[in-house]
Amino acid sequence: MQKTPGEAGISMPWIAKQWKKLRSTSRYAFFLMRRNPLSLVGGGIVLFLVLLAIIGPFFTPYPPAKSDITSKSLPPSSTHWMGTDNLGMDIFSRVVHAARTDLLIALIGVCGAVAIGTSFGLVSAFYGRWVDEVMMRVLDSLQAFPTIILAMTIAAVLGPSTRNVVIVLVVVNFPLYARLIRSLVLSLKESQYIDAARVVGCGDARLMFRHILPNCVGPIYVQGSLNIGWSVLMAATLSFIGLGTQPPAPEWGVMIKQGARFMILGRWWMAFFPGLFIFLFVLASNLLGDGLQDVLDPKRR
Repeated sequence: MQKTPGEAGISMPWIAKQWKKLRSTSRYAFFLMRRNPLSLVGGGIVLFLVLLAIIGPFFTPYPPAKSDITSKSLPPSSTHWMGTDNLGMDIFSRVVHAARTDLLIALIGVCGAVAIGTSFGLVSAFYGRWVDEVMMRVLDSLQAFPTIILAMTIAAVLGPSTRNVVIVLVVVNFPLYARLIRSLVLSLKESQYIDAARVVGCGDARLMFRHILPNCVGPIYVQGSLNIGWSVLMAATLSFIGLGTQPPAPEWGVMIKQGARFMILGRWWMAFFPGLFIFLFVLASNLLGDGLQDVLDPKRR
């Protein structure tokens, strides 16, 4: 079917305009983050670990769960870059595969917490009154428990598995986003542009998702970048105490648990390398979060 002149002239200019806008925004963000070099370092480490998790498992020299008794407990060498564990499994291969597992757990957990917490806080603040009162009491009941105790309790009730670790992360994280969004919406819903939108006949759903929520995106990005590092740490902690991913699946917490008892025998590499990767990712995500806060908060530019 032949396109009309209007149809033929709209698509490409619109794409070019959006691409130009994206490039200018990226350059401006990079310019702002250059004032904080540590945030660029953090972003580079996060990008490296993400790429490692995506493509690294395709290039590992050994299967992550293959045991070789003749090669057990070998120190780092040119054959086994990070050594082997007590079962002869290559630690480098397991660390790389574990990066995909841990980052995927954290990403899904944070995304789920953002979706639920954002909806929860948006509805609570927008409607207020008894709706806000009931929903806030639900959050108070969850946050009354120490986070690690709540996570351990939920994991113990649901049973140890990777899927249940994701559920735990969603439950313990979504109150953070709910309270963050609630505080933002309480101030935004009294703005003049919201009153003007009401006058022209905008419904509640349009007001919430078209006019209010887009103005809350920046703080969500900052909180999410900080929270994803904590989520990796929490997932590894649950696996370390036996309430998360189960061996022989490659996971950083599982590897630390398996290697910790050999530290006293001088086999430091079994627990050191997975612990190092956890440390690097948590540190990098916090540095990146600080940089994003500088970029997305107009008061700090």
